[in-house]
Amino acid sequence: MENDIRKIPVHVSIIMDGNGRWAKEKGLSRIYGHREGAESVRASCRLAMESGVKYLSLFAFSEENWGRPKEEVDALMGLMLDSLVNERRMFMDNRIRFRVIGSEQGISGEILDRIASLEAETRDFDAMTLIVFFNYSGKWDIMQAAEKFACRKSAMGSSGTSGDVSDKEIFESCLSTYGIPDPDLLIRTSGEKRLSNFMLWQCAYTEFYFADVFWPDFREKDWALALDSYSNRDRRYGKIK
Repeated sequence: MENDIRKIPVHVSIIMDGNGRWAKEKGLSRIYGHREGAESVRASCRLAMESGVKYLSLFAFSEENWGRPKEEVDALMGLMLDSLVNERRMFMDNRIRFRVIGSEQGISGEILDRIASLEAETRDFDAMTLIVFFNYSGKWDIMQAAEKFACRKSAMGSSGTSGDVSDKEIFESCLSTYGIPDPDLLIRTSGEKRLSNFMLWQCAYTEFYFADVFWPDFREKDWALALDSYSNRDRRYGKIK
């Protein structure tokens, strides 16, 4: 891939969709599809690093996913736990910072402990940051930020000072993604065309790319097509150039 002639997004986010349908087409279980999807995660990490992307974020498990059959939810939790163990060497060797964003409610102590451990081990790495949105909801994010915002505004009111910080800046500092740049490019696989309650605030001016392939089949050709599409767009942020 020729980085010198392509505009490279700083932050690429992916809604990894289609594992179950990919498996169904092959007469396999949905759980098998999720396992195959993990191979696309590894491939995307490599492609992001090779392309010069600094932040790669993946929507791995939504709050709504708790409504799936218990067998599938248990398998997804197990897959997350396995990944935290098996992918550690990849993070260490490539100096990738690892972060997880989402509610801790309902997540086992073992998973939370392993997340905290890997986040601590990779905190100072700067080659790329991989963010996994796990048990995440855009509405949850906005609601928890609103609660923090109200408390901070109340505290500022009692002290009588807020400096030069705008309400928008204060609110954004309350979001779970604070410190991470908003996505430049959001990719969704499987041909579906919706946000599905993902980063509702942060994607206000994100460029969308919808790939027709299921997530387990998403590889270098599809990645290149997404980056080419982004590179050919003129981002105006509501202004006139």
